[in-house]
Amino acid sequence: MNKTVEITYKTKHTKVGDIPKDWSLDKLRKNAIVLFSNVDKHIKENEIPVSLCNYQDVYYHDYITSSIPFSAGSVKESEFYKFQLHKGDVIITKDSEDRNDIAVPAYVIEEIPNLICGYHLAILRPNEAHLDGVFLSFLLQSHNINHYFKKLANGVTRFGLTTDSIKNALIPIPPLPEQQKIAEILSTWDLAISTTHNLIEEIKFRNKGLAQQLLTGKKRLKGFDGELRKKPLSYFVDYTPRPVDKPLESYLSLGVRSHGKGIFHKPDFDPDSIAMKTLYSVKENDLVVNITFAWEQAVAIASKEDEGGLVSHRFPTYVFKAEKATPKYFKFLILQPYFKYLLDLISPGGAGRNRVLSKKEFMKLEIKCPELEEQVAIACVLSEADKELKLYRQKLNTLKEQKKGLMQKLLTGEIRVNIK
Repeated sequence: MNKTVEITYKTKHTKVGDIPKDWSLDKLRKNAIVLFSNVDKHIKENEIPVSLCNYQDVYYHDYITSSIPFSAGSVKESEFYKFQLHKGDVIITKDSEDRNDIAVPAYVIEEIPNLICGYHLAILRPNEAHLDGVFLSFLLQSHNINHYFKKLANGVTRFGLTTDSIKNALIPIPPLPEQQKIAEILSTWDLAISTTHNLIEEIKFRNKGLAQQLLTGKKRLKGFDGELRKKPLSYFVDYTPRPVDKPLESYLSLGVRSHGKGIFHKPDFDPDSIAMKTLYSVKENDLVVNITFAWEQAVAIASKEDEGGLVSHRFPTYVFKAEKATPKYFKFLILQPYFKYLLDLISPGGAGRNRVLSKKEFMKLEIKCPELEEQVAIACVLSEADKELKLYRQKLNTLKEQKKGLMQKLLTGEIRVNIK
């Protein structure tokens, strides 16, 4: 990472916060062309076929590149020349249902033939003699400037920026060489973030394949080669409800999310908000099923943090038989697509989401599962793979926080870069 920085305290107060005395505060219109696109997604005959850069492309990408799968569109000849995107352009979201999603920027990093700016977006085309596009993109991400644009957004249920509000927006402008150096430093962080993100995706893909092979028996660990036989779930777990009287005071209520997203907490739950008189206690390593949404894979293994939480009769709990199964293995198995398929089969019902799992049939589910020793070995391998993924996720979060802090200091002039 670039460390060529030095601190200065010579500042002046402005409408966008304190900035160095040698920086200027100018309206955006003096340093960039501002264009509002009115190009919709409809494809019409006798128009020029183009690729459309839409709201989602800008919202979810810091950089606009040719690798993005743009949607197809068509434009009139006048629209083609007016709204065609070029390398160096900055695109921002100008409309949103959420004020926090206003003025989200993306920088066009390369020339992409026939790429047109779509609806709900604005093009900011910097005058390169005075304003660096990458710097402008970072500036729009900074807290002070982003907050400034949020305040300018009009609306009640939907918020939007007017052309004048963007053109007249005040932005702090360092000397061009300093802009370029700031952009270079922050781009280094972006590269590290992008590299780490891509590595995380690769590890996720690898882990998914590894789990699928080990948990279906397609791949066996060294030392294990016996035939895997199907056994009913009742071979591995016991149905173990722990009924308790409904508390008189607030308590920790638990729920199970669909799609294998785990258990969630509802702390300080008001007992008067439910009519039932009996609840059930959950312990660490319980297999907990949401019978209403089991078909959506609403199933989880309870953690230490879930211990003592209470559930209703719609969340039956099961205890693993210590001599036959380990929850560390089943934590991975219950997330497999084929287990979701089995849950779907025993959750009868018609259209809609009202499908209740049969607890009787649940215990009869047949799964191909190894004996305890191999379960432990597989769980160990998959847990180590998960740990690696968590480490890279922590690294990614650290890089994002570092960038956020550095942006705030560089883009306000609290830290000045060394141009030499």
